[in-house]
Amino acid sequence: MSDEADRDQKTEAPTDKKRRDAVEKGDVLQSRELATALVVLAGAAWFALAGPWMLGALRGMLAQGLTFDAGAVRDFDPAGAALRLIGVIAAPLFSLFALTLLAAVGGPAMLGSLGMRWSAIGFRPEKMNPLTGLRRIFGVRGIVELGKSLAKILLLGAVGYWLLTRQAHTIMGLSGRDPASALADAGHVFIVAVLVMALALALVAGIDVPAQIIQRSGRLRMTKQEVKDEHKESDGSPEMKGALRRRQHEVLKNSARQAVAQATVILTNPTHFAVALRYRPGMDAAPVVLARGRGAMAAAIRELADEDAVPILSYPQLARAIYFTSRAGQMIREDLYLAVATVIAFVFNLDAAMMGEEIVQPVVDVPESARFDEDGRKAG
Repeated sequence: MSDEADRDQKTEAPTDKKRRDAVEKGDVLQSRELATALVVLAGAAWFALAGPWMLGALRGMLAQGLTFDAGAVRDFDPAGAALRLIGVIAAPLFSLFALTLLAAVGGPAMLGSLGMRWSAIGFRPEKMNPLTGLRRIFGVRGIVELGKSLAKILLLGAVGYWLLTRQAHTIMGLSGRDPASALADAGHVFIVAVLVMALALALVAGIDVPAQIIQRSGRLRMTKQEVKDEHKESDGSPEMKGALRRRQHEVLKNSARQAVAQATVILTNPTHFAVALRYRPGMDAAPVVLARGRGAMAAAIRELADEDAVPILSYPQLARAIYFTSRAGQMIREDLYLAVATVIAFVFNLDAAMMGEEIVQPVVDVPESARFDEDGRKAG
């Protein structure tokens, strides 16, 4: 029972596949409070910066609308007059719409969830089930959302009350002032109120975004069994894995074919590592690594060496030393010259040895500074 309970607990971090699937289904990080705060802040900034521009445009539109002559009456064109009047305020209105649209897009962009996901807006029959809706409303998530809404109302209500008490004297005095100055003061009070409310919304968003991150992480967490099942699914069937290995082997063979054909000798581990070396007297100052590999790449190098009749010698320690200290196209390290020279001299004398003499592979000494285990760690 304890093991089953452990398997059912979502204690594992979500895998990359789990995150991708969640995004495809529309489960992305989002915060309505952040989007609202950005839009209100953008509107407040527009009122503060472009408010006089808009007032001037409205004044011009009003003056133009109330100015007419006999020609305007004779050639009455209401559609054209309406377009001309709208054109007067089109620029400031367009700037407002553009700024708020940018703010609306900025929220999801800041959270990394910007984009269209068609699967998220597809028809889902379970959404039509009233019981599902009730569980969503009266569940833990619904209660949390209700608490957030109440907290936001209380905060904004407190901020609004504070603003009214602070600006009450100014508002009450507007009736005794001339229209121009009263309008200017009213605009100032309005801008201050919008800015303060926007900052309050930003505070709410600053609390909501971390909460949304925690909630989404909790939704995406997986059980140990789910992680195992996903690994099995991603690994695929034995037939698929075999086909993939064969394809990888073909690609590796194609990439190493030319290098192995030019090699003087192949040094192996004998199964895990393979290194193709070339030494041409008079051309190469020192032996050059043409190709190196481990695992499937090493197997491909050995197969190609068999096809091209390139000598293959088993020198595990020397093969690992060259693999971990040199790259393809580089000369071997200086402290390995003597060991490799011994091997190449043996390869050059193979033809003579095969004429009747006994073939004895020479023993080589690899310096301690170039001795590695199969994981690339210095051998102690």
